[in-house]
Amino acid sequence: MSDTAPAARDGLGIWCGWVLTGAAVLTPLMAWLGPLGFALLLSLAGLLCLPAFRVSLREAPLLVVLALAAAWAAVSGLWSPHKPGELEDSTALKIALQVPLYWAAWSAARRVSPPYRQRILRIFAWGLAIYGVILLVEAVTGGAIYQAVRNAIGDPIRPDLARKNVAQGSFVLALLWPVALAAGIRAGAPVWLALPMAAGTALLANRFLSDAPTLAVGFAILIAGLTMVWPKTAPKVFGVGVALLIVAMPLLILAVEALGAGQHLPVSWAQRVGYWTYALERIAERPWTGWGLDASRAFSPYIQLHPHNGALQLWLELGLPGVLAAALVWVFIFRRLARDTRSYVAVGAAASAAVYVFFGAISFGVWQEWWLARGALVAVIAALGDGEEAASQGR
Repeated sequence: MSDTAPAARDGLGIWCGWVLTGAAVLTPLMAWLGPLGFALLLSLAGLLCLPAFRVSLREAPLLVVLALAAAWAAVSGLWSPHKPGELEDSTALKIALQVPLYWAAWSAARRVSPPYRQRILRIFAWGLAIYGVILLVEAVTGGAIYQAVRNAIGDPIRPDLARKNVAQGSFVLALLWPVALAAGIRAGAPVWLALPMAAGTALLANRFLSDAPTLAVGFAILIAGLTMVWPKTAPKVFGVGVALLIVAMPLLILAVEALGAGQHLPVSWAQRVGYWTYALERIAERPWTGWGLDASRAFSPYIQLHPHNGALQLWLELGLPGVLAAALVWVFIFRRLARDTRSYVAVGAAASAAVYVFFGAISFGVWQEWWLARGALVAVIAALGDGEEAASQGR
């Protein structure tokens, strides 16, 4: 039976195709002009595709762990020193909505009809490559295009703030380009699209003094290479490694301090070390239950918003149960990428997942909804790529 015959009758598959086509078109625009909008984009995609929500026996353990982690986070809010002022500020409510909506978006990616799937993957690949070119121009001109757009819409911005906002977009491209490139290649996109993606990320970040995205490009290439060489073993090792990193993070920070490695650092890194040191002191006081969801916000000025280390934030706020749940989630994610033979999509997805872990360890808060949405978008692109890869291999 041909792909076109069932696709013509699969109304839900076509609907999911159109929804995710819209998401693919908007992704580079949001990365450039409004990175915080990814939470709305993924939530809307999941809401529109709720009829596609599916859970197989293979995936059920992951969803159970996510649901239990969300429930524990909500319960921990009872003893948290930070209380949301308004309902829309409730992190517990946001998590409770994100889990099913992002899962629905992921399910939609697996339900998309084949012709739409190819188109979506090409849009992602070409769109992010064009965005990479824009970042190259922004790096050379000091963010001139972004400032011109803001002036044109009547919302001018200072040059330093413009550079800061554009630099935020380099984090998005650093995260998405490995999986978007790999999945796009499966759909017929050219390999050379990697050049503007990687170069735009690295050069922009370097010129605008954001170290993490530049480092992430090299890190992604390393993880991709290891996964290419050992497609079955490497993802499993990564999963166990990330789990151990999350559980052992307090001991790792203590070891770094004992060796004196935290001295004579640049201001931004010295500030992070200060957050981490203070967080360790609070973790030692409540290691089992943590201080409660969003408790990091109550420790100002010693911690501003969050510790800038996802594992320490989990220890600080959710204690051992939250840490173990997060460790299990990453084991499930990376084990899913293990293949008997080389898979471009698995290689790209492993690289993007590793970059997510890297950024979470030094930059973003665990509960920032736009950050969680970007992780969900990686999963959506990977699911689309898996479908295309299976179709090309006759599975």
